[in-house]
Amino acid sequence: MALNLNKDLKQFYSISEVAKIFEINETTLRFWEKEFPQQIAPKKGARNIRHYTKDDLEKIRVVYNLVKVRGLKLSAARELLKKNKEGQSQQTEVVDRLRQLRTELVAIKKEIGQL
Repeated sequence: MALNLNKDLKQFYSISEVAKIFEINETTLRFWEKEFPQQIAPKKGARNIRHYTKDDLEKIRVVYNLVKVRGLKLSAARELLKKNKEGQSQQTEVVDRLRQLRTELVAIKKEIGQL
């Protein structure tokens, strides 16, 4: 069987992989599961091992943006998610894309400066 190097085809992620993706502790993920049970609820297999899907990663990304990036308290983040689930997800996507664009523009500026 050939090794699959395409990460997009991966169906499940372990808690350590998710923690590495978001650069947070596994403990933080477990805590967020308790604080945001409507949003973060990974499937648990044998021996309570968590299996995160891409949908779970998207929900964690929204919580991460509210708590870590924007600096909201957990109660405020919970309220925002209750009031406007879809809007927060779209806003997070826009912020992520703007960050990517900024990184690209900074790289272009450095290249131009070297000419």
